[in-house]
Amino acid sequence: LQGANLAWWKGTRWFISSREWACLRPQGVQRIAIPVLGNRTSESGIETVFTSDLAYEFTRSKVLSVVDKDRADAVLSGTIRSAGEETISHTASYHSAERRVTITLNLTLMCRDGRVLWSDTSLSDREAFEVSGDKLTTEKNRRTAIKIISERLAEKIHNRILQDF
Repeated sequence: LQGANLAWWKGTRWFISSREWACLRPQGVQRIAIPVLGNRTSESGIETVFTSDLAYEFTRSKVLSVVDKDRADAVLSGTIRSAGEETISHTASYHSAERRVTITLNLTLMCRDGRVLWSDTSLSDREAFEVSGDKLTTEKNRRTAIKIISERLAEKIHNRILQDF
């Protein structure tokens, strides 16, 4: 995509109109299904968060219609393969002050006829969060970090799928 009229900056994201994205649409694919991702982690419920953010990203761009699996030209499916956590800074008494969560996904976009249109088996992102003396606050911070990862990965997946065609 070239030219100043094709993209514009809004907040923290680049936006390209749906008409301009249409030229990037995979040939023959106009409708996409995004079933709930599998979850191979101990993080209860994150599959719903990630699936919802993926559906939102595709719905927002209006390049492909998000529909049920039986009406779709292609299905974006996969699993949340891993969720890890590590301490990245300590207090003077050697307690965690800040931790980082890393999430890895395995995704495939497959056509109705079984052709794989796009795949990434190790798509990951990470985000730091503050550790508090209060366990509930720490868990809230951790969940917020996971949500940030989900939103970033959804945008990245959307853009990579459309740019690969």
